[in-house]
Amino acid sequence: MFTGIIESIGIIKAINYDRSNINFSISSSLSNELKIDQSVSHNGVCLTVVSKEEGAYTVTAIKETLEKTNLGELKLGDKVNLERCLKVGDRLDGHFVQGHVDQTAICTYVGNENGSWTFTFKYDDKNNNITIEKGSITINGVSLTVVNSKKSEFSVAIIPYTFENTNFNSFSVGTLVNLEFDVFGKYVTKLFNKK
Repeated sequence: MFTGIIESIGIIKAINYDRSNINFSISSSLSNELKIDQSVSHNGVCLTVVSKEEGAYTVTAIKETLEKTNLGELKLGDKVNLERCLKVGDRLDGHFVQGHVDQTAICTYVGNENGSWTFTFKYDDKNNNITIEKGSITINGVSLTVVNSKKSEFSVAIIPYTFENTNFNSFSVGTLVNLEFDVFGKYVTKLFNKK
């Protein structure tokens, strides 16, 4: 379980293919604090640390993860948002985030609002995922509040701190991002769509 409050930016240092899996070696300010078998959110995807070296660690993404997320698009030098799992008793500053990406979306608009930014994303609504105004959404692991919710499209407003301390500052029109919809909203939607 995560909160969607990004702790650090990781940099992809190596990409190694192992059959249908990909091993990513990542360096970050968290690298030396991590332990093997620890869960870490990478762009909103919960992955397990499988090995460590000085200043870097390695995680493995399997075929299903690669098909449902943007991790298969990563290149050397790319930035990923990192968050360690929530400790029992910690404050929940974002919202409940499982680290299970529901689907991807495409950035369709980036607007500089003279001190903040607006980003719009379009997603395929075939899975009945929805957003609501002022509801929670996770984009690349970042807990955010939805503004301007429409069918298969929504926007978020980004403050300077989030822009500077996540990989939102590398987004442009056409960027593929990971979405995790609010877990409570998913249960309610499932109940109402039961036949």
